[in-house]
Amino acid sequence: MTVTLADVVGVLDRLYDPRWAASWDAVGLVTGDPDQPVRRVMLAVDPVQVVIDEAIAWETDLLVTHHPLLLRGVHGVAATGPKGRAVTDLVRAGVALHVAHTNADVADPGVSDALAGVLGVSGLRPLQVDPSAADGRRGLGRVGRLDVPTTLESFADAVTAALPRTEAGLRVAGDPDRPVHTVAVCGGAGDDLFDEVRASGVDVFVTADLRHHPASEALEHGTPALVDCSHWATEWPWLADAQRLLLAGLGAGADTVETRVSTVVTDPWTSHQRSQS
Repeated sequence: MTVTLADVVGVLDRLYDPRWAASWDAVGLVTGDPDQPVRRVMLAVDPVQVVIDEAIAWETDLLVTHHPLLLRGVHGVAATGPKGRAVTDLVRAGVALHVAHTNADVADPGVSDALAGVLGVSGLRPLQVDPSAADGRRGLGRVGRLDVPTTLESFADAVTAALPRTEAGLRVAGDPDRPVHTVAVCGGAGDDLFDEVRASGVDVFVTADLRHHPASEALEHGTPALVDCSHWATEWPWLADAQRLLLAGLGAGADTVETRVSTVVTDPWTSHQRSQS
C-alpha cells in the first residue's frame, strides 16, 4: 500500500482542522506534491535550518512542524535569506512541509493536552473555550488537577524534569511552600489568558513567554503562582501525540510509514547568566 502526501495531509486536517486556525495564522501544506509517496515523516516544533537539514539527511518525505515557515507575506523565496533558503532546500530535496499551528493549539487533544499530560495534570477542560465548539472541548489552554497535591517548589521541580532541557530553564513566581492542587497550562505564549486563569481559580499557571507587566499585575491579584518555561519546551510534548494520532489515522497505511520526532533543541536562547550585582 502506497501512502501519498494527500493521504497524510487528510489525516492531519481531520486532527487539526485548518478552519480552527486563527485568522492571522498560516497553516497547511507549504511545499510538496499531494501525489508524492510518503514513507518517512518527521515532526518538529520549528521549521528552522537545522531541522530542515535533519529532515533532508534522514531522507524525509514530509516534515510536519508546529510553527509556520511563512507566517507573513513574502514576495520571493530566493536562497539569499533564511526563509528562501529553507524553501529552496525543501523543494530540491523533495521534502514536503505541513504546518499545524493555532489549529493544533485549540484541538482536542492538542498542544496543551500534551503539556498537561507530561506534567501529570488530569481531568482536563479548556481554559478558553472555542465558541464554535458545540461540545465545549476545543479551545486554548487546559485546566486540571494533580492526582497528588504538592508544593509550588516541588511542582516546579517536576516541570523541570518533565520538559526537555533548555539553557533558559524556567522561572517561578510565588511562595515555594504554596500548596498546588489545581493547574492551568498553555503551551506557547499564554499571558493573554490571565483573566481566564484567575476565573478558573487554579493554584498555578504553566506557560511560556511571560512579560514583566502582565506577570506583575497577575501576581498583584494574589493568585495563581506562575511557572514560565521555554516556548519551545512547552510545545515539544505535542509532537509525540501528533505522531501517535497520525499513525492511528493512517490505519493499515501506517505499516509503510516510518516516523521520527526531532530532538534538536531549537529554543533560541543558548545560555543563562545571573547578574552578579
